[in-house]
Amino acid sequence: MNQALTQNKNSLTWNNWSGYQKSQPTQILKPQNIDELKNIVQNHSKIRVVGAGHSFTPLVCTDATLLSLDHIAGVDQVNSALSQASIWSGTRLFNLDQYLQPIQQSLMQQGDIDQQSLAGAVSTGTHGTGTDLHCISAYVEAFELLTASGEILRCNRHENVDIFNAGRVSLGTLGILTKITMQNKPRYKLKEHVKLCDVQDFMQNIAQWKNEHRHIECFAFSHASKLMLKTLDISEEEIQPRKNAFPSEDTLLTVCCELTKTFPSLNPKLQKLLGVFIQPTTFVDWSSKIFPTPRNTKFNEMEYQVPVELGVDCLQEVLAKMKQSKQQTFFPIEFRFVKGDDIWLSPFYRRDSISISIHQYIKQEPQLLFNEIEPILQRYQGRPHWGKMHSMTTAQLRAMYPMWDQFQQIREYLDPERKFLNPYLEKLFLSE
Repeated sequence: MNQALTQNKNSLTWNNWSGYQKSQPTQILKPQNIDELKNIVQNHSKIRVVGAGHSFTPLVCTDATLLSLDHIAGVDQVNSALSQASIWSGTRLFNLDQYLQPIQQSLMQQGDIDQQSLAGAVSTGTHGTGTDLHCISAYVEAFELLTASGEILRCNRHENVDIFNAGRVSLGTLGILTKITMQNKPRYKLKEHVKLCDVQDFMQNIAQWKNEHRHIECFAFSHASKLMLKTLDISEEEIQPRKNAFPSEDTLLTVCCELTKTFPSLNPKLQKLLGVFIQPTTFVDWSSKIFPTPRNTKFNEMEYQVPVELGVDCLQEVLAKMKQSKQQTFFPIEFRFVKGDDIWLSPFYRRDSISISIHQYIKQEPQLLFNEIEPILQRYQGRPHWGKMHSMTTAQLRAMYPMWDQFQQIREYLDPERKFLNPYLEKLFLSE
């Protein structure tokens, strides 16, 4: 389960995947079809839509109606000639392959968590890595949007163009995405290679290496001289599936996080054992099986996207700060590449970027660490991931997004009563 729902005698309690965000909605509704969904929208004054609860910010926290689209799932239409599919927005990414495999399609790009709903991943600008690959939202060719008035708008590059440009990353504030047409790729296999790499070699060579692989990323540890380098490339080789080792990397991660929490001084010693924990591996499988990685060790996360030319310098400064910090974490820093796009509130708007992610174990207070690192990420012109923890204000965000005011005009036009805003989003969009 990615999120929890409990019901006491007089109230419901919802929390996100990590348990850090909690709210008490008056009700949680799961419409079976679009007609039911329309009826709910027309008869409720405040609504937030939840996917997998995998955002670390209070995007869906509400004391009003919480709405799940889990039953509005599957593929509606297929364009085989263009490798496109119109997908109902409640479809979970981990279920998507059962619909795409029969039509020989795969997503162009994915992150390493596949629990999200398609609408949730699109609405927050979720991404993977690859210097020539966009976030998942940029592969949206069209969508249908249920507005506050109960009208369904079809939006693409020719119809309702401004809503299309605003709505591909909109945090669910323009209305409810009901159906999304994705630009896919004919089904393909990926070869995954993981190895340890000297930190200095990575810093010196990543500018070249990033062009030699379809996907490349690293996991850098604050006290280690080596980092974990992961590459993915399209392959025609025979399938070599991942093997279930025991103890798994995830089990070892949990143990090391527990030790670091209890005995912070052990963290440098534990990180220097990477050569024991991480062995070189190579796997080949269909892309939908290679992209995701099990995430059973829970955490909270902060992530910023910095201009690609500043990424290595930013990483070095963050590593140095984390090394000297009293707020120890065993989790590595994740470093990924994302190509720029034209979506108004995309963190990658007109900017090729490097994504830098900071994680903290759920049994440790995340803000203590994040408050030390966030000023560095902001100083390097970072834009926050909408689903990850950050402290940026409306004024700061307006300065970072050239189309901020145009987005707000579209939002007010589509939802003048602010039906789809919760207190967090009102503060984010309306406070100065």
